[in-house]
Amino acid sequence: MNWNDYEAVWKRQKLPIGAAADLADIRATFELKRRKLESTLRVRYITDGVLGVLTALGFLGYAWWIGRAGWPIAIGAALILGVSWVFVRDHQRRRRHQVGPEATLLTKLDAEIAELHHQRRLLRHIGLWYFLPYLAAGVLISATVVHRLRIKPPPGLLVDLLTTPRSAIFIYLTVAIVVAGLWLVWRDARDAGKKRIDPRLQELEKMRRDLFGPADSLSD
Repeated sequence: MNWNDYEAVWKRQKLPIGAAADLADIRATFELKRRKLESTLRVRYITDGVLGVLTALGFLGYAWWIGRAGWPIAIGAALILGVSWVFVRDHQRRRRHQVGPEATLLTKLDAEIAELHHQRRLLRHIGLWYFLPYLAAGVLISATVVHRLRIKPPPGLLVDLLTTPRSAIFIYLTVAIVVAGLWLVWRDARDAGKKRIDPRLQELEKMRRDLFGPADSLSD
């Protein structure tokens, strides 16, 4: 499970133009884009929810097998379950608010605008509910496994590695690459809202104003 899977929800769709988009094109493609987003999000939520639960159960089984020393792994598994619970709850929310094919265009349009506002809020806080729990779980589980295997470095190894030019350069480069990679992933998550959700909201709100007049507040 990674952000690339979640981000694909938006990358599969053509980049929206925004307020400058042609009204006729917005109307002609509205239903197709609405159904595509609905279907993709449903599959994504179910997949992430199920995989997260299975992963957490696997770690819980390992924690139970090694006994009392495995309590940090159990906490890591609980964090993974927490992320899956976000997907499951959001899937349930979507089902409660889902509009049927018989709904009026106004109802579908307002529901789509409200959903995009919700998705933007999720992306805005992606670091708190997605990245941070997985990072903490990874640290807890990895540290426990290393301790369980009794992997102890020789005395003074870290000092030697950091003072030896070749090994020090390798360590610093590795840390820099990891940090840069995490920053790029986080930036992509934030940019998904600016490049895809916000312009699409502008298109739909433009369409609503043209057909039905200004909408009531559906934003954050």
